Amino acid sequence: IISFKTEAEALQMANDTPAGLAAYLFSKDLGRAWRMAEGLEYGMVGVNEGIISSDIAPFGGVKESGLGREGSKWGLDEYLETKYVCLGLGNPIDGLPSMP
Repeated sequence: IISFKTEAEALQMANDTPAGLAAYLFSKDLGRAWRMAEGLEYGMVGVNEGIISSDIAPFGGVKESGLGREGSKWGLDEYLETKYVCLGLGNPIDGLPSMP
């Protein structure tokens, strides 16, 4: 665990790597979680979840972790940088269907 003062500082430290397969973050603040997930330079981002791989989710990274995605309908989108964000909310939100 590394402490930080600002979101920008946390993103700078997290993105300061040649690799970019997966990143994980945990936060009670949904707004912060989405800002951080969008700012992370990784192909897959787990938000409040430690297991983000799935047969229906795109798998792949950015930077030196590769280009393109395997699996899911995004497997053929070789020329785009897709980001997958998995947000664990625990209990279902009223009005939304429950997840399997």
